[in-house]
This record gives sequence, structure tokens and C-alpha cells, in this order.
Amino acid sequence: MRISGDPHQLAAVRIQVQTFARDVGFADSDCVHIALAVDEALANVIEHSYGGRCGEPIDIELADAGHKGRAGIQIKVRDYGRQVDPGVIRSRELENVRPGGLGVHIIRSVMDEVDYTPADGAGMVLVMKKLSRS
Repeated sequence: MRISGDPHQLAAVRIQVQTFARDVGFADSDCVHIALAVDEALANVIEHSYGGRCGEPIDIELADAGHKGRAGIQIKVRDYGRQVDPGVIRSRELENVRPGGLGVHIIRSVMDEVDYTPADGAGMVLVMKKLSRS
């Protein structure tokens, strides 16, 4: 799906992600956490890749990535904004208590695999994967 990078669209994306995660076999609590990770990723795209400009395109792909009887999901987020070195994408220090800045930490805490790659031409591709515990 392609969305316009607008914070007002994030609630609808969270619902779609939760529904997809539930359909591939995740428990409700995991569905909420997966949707939160996607929400944080999209908010980071809007803020950092697009510099807060709303309306820029973001592509989101959801795929069933189940393996050996375990529910699994792969989520790809592709933007067309600023490219960065994947090595510098990190959360702020957790000891630095203040609002914001924990999106990368949340994404890495929720998902099993997180991979940032510069896209051809412009922007970044974020691929996140998660398998259920059983």
C-alpha cells in the first residue's frame, strides 16, 4: 500500500497492520506491539526522512513470513526522502529521560530483525521481521 506521509493516516495503518498480524496468527498483544513498531517507523520517516513535510509518499508491504509452524510477519517501509548511513540509525540513551527519540528503540525491542538500507535513487528501505514465540 502507498500512503501519504501524514500523521493523520497512521491510525488507519495501525489497524491494517494489527488485522494482518492477527490473520497470520499472532496473539492480540503481539499485534498491538507490531503495529506500534510500524507506527514509530512511519513517524520517523515523516520527521527525519521528509523533515516533517506531510504528504510525501511512503510504501508499506506486509507479508506472511511464518516458519516451521510459527506465525511470522515481514513489513517493508520504503520512503523517497533523505538517505542516511544505516550505521548511524540508533535510539538516544534511555537514561536521557525526555519525550520522543525512542522510536528506533521500540522498533528494535518489538521486532526480531530490523534492517535499514539506502534505496536506489533516494530514500531508505526498512525491513522488519517478527516470528511468534510458538
